[in-house]
Amino acid sequence: MQEKQAKPEFEFIALMASLMSSVALTIDALLPALPEIGSYLQVVNTNDNQLLITMIFLGLGFGQLVFGPLSDSFGRKPVVYVGFMLFIIASIICVTTQSFEVMIVGRVLQGVGLSSPRTMAITIIRDRYSGDYMAKIVSIVVMVFILVPVVAPAMGQFLLNFYHWKAIFYMNLMIGIVVMVWFARRQPETLKIENKIPFKWRLFIDGTKEFLKYKRALAYTIVSGFITGSFMVYISTSQQIFEQQYDMAELFPYIFASLAISIGLATFLNSQLVVKFGMFKIAYTAMIAFVGISLLYVSLFWSGKNPSVEVLIAFCSIQFFSIGFLFGNLRALAMQPLGHIAGIGAAINGFLSTVMAVPIANYVGSFVHDSVLPLFIGFSIFGILSLLIFLAVRRKMLLLKA
Repeated sequence: MQEKQAKPEFEFIALMASLMSSVALTIDALLPALPEIGSYLQVVNTNDNQLLITMIFLGLGFGQLVFGPLSDSFGRKPVVYVGFMLFIIASIICVTTQSFEVMIVGRVLQGVGLSSPRTMAITIIRDRYSGDYMAKIVSIVVMVFILVPVVAPAMGQFLLNFYHWKAIFYMNLMIGIVVMVWFARRQPETLKIENKIPFKWRLFIDGTKEFLKYKRALAYTIVSGFITGSFMVYISTSQQIFEQQYDMAELFPYIFASLAISIGLATFLNSQLVVKFGMFKIAYTAMIAFVGISLLYVSLFWSGKNPSVEVLIAFCSIQFFSIGFLFGNLRALAMQPLGHIAGIGAAINGFLSTVMAVPIANYVGSFVHDSVLPLFIGFSIFGILSLLIFLAVRRKMLLLKA
């Protein structure tokens, strides 16, 4: 019998957070180095540097689709090992190439490799917990995951100042190896023998069909794609916004960190409130706030002229505070009915939301040249679409209760 409501151990939560944080560190520590890497690889269009961030998400999306189903057949731990080994190989490619195209391939492969520990963290949590209590655990883990950007750009900037941009890849590599060894020694296998699904190629097709039966899981996955995509625009353009539009290169790591804290604070509060109020009610309220603040910015600064940096940080802080209540809850809401296919369920959820997010980020990000307005227009459009989905789900829930 699975331990559904077991008391969460500190080490378990820390380990799951570390598995997920390997992804955030690999993405965010590189942000201050984008101009230097672009110069080293002779990139002509500086907007192309965004691809070093967004394309790793493409690897994350596709990798989950492979590792999730495999974990339902072979177990969670072997899949994590394979993912970390691929990450090591990809990191070596990134530090040895002199071609921008090959670097992009390396970043995609890094994403594929890291999709394994990222997906398995959620899957292992779902193996052990369920319901609003699962949302509480996911919120705590996601809080640590999101707080990594508080220190990651500063770490990247430090290495850039005293060493070389390649040192950032070496740091991520060493941390990844430490987490892998910790996981190997301390985390037991959570996939019960009776829940193992015999491997066959139809597993992917059958799992997808099973996932699509749960319309709410699909709805929350689509919302997750919209929110992740619009937020990814900020991640990929933040360096460009604060260093070029606001000429604040030296302060960029600290600004980035301060905005990450607002998301971390929200996820912490969510972990304290979700069991009392429920994950749907909190996510629905946060979605309304997300739409409201983005529409307010667009209406105030429709001319395209950037506000003062203090005003921009204030708007971003409130916007990201609402996002902090969405990330963990959206994942938990989607995973709730999928306990019997937790591995492939987490994989399809992650794959669909990421594959949606990458083109959104690349397209909207291409308009961010000399104004922040396109960022908030993206927030508004995809926020409204997400809110409409929430309203449709809410209406169906009310009809079922009637």
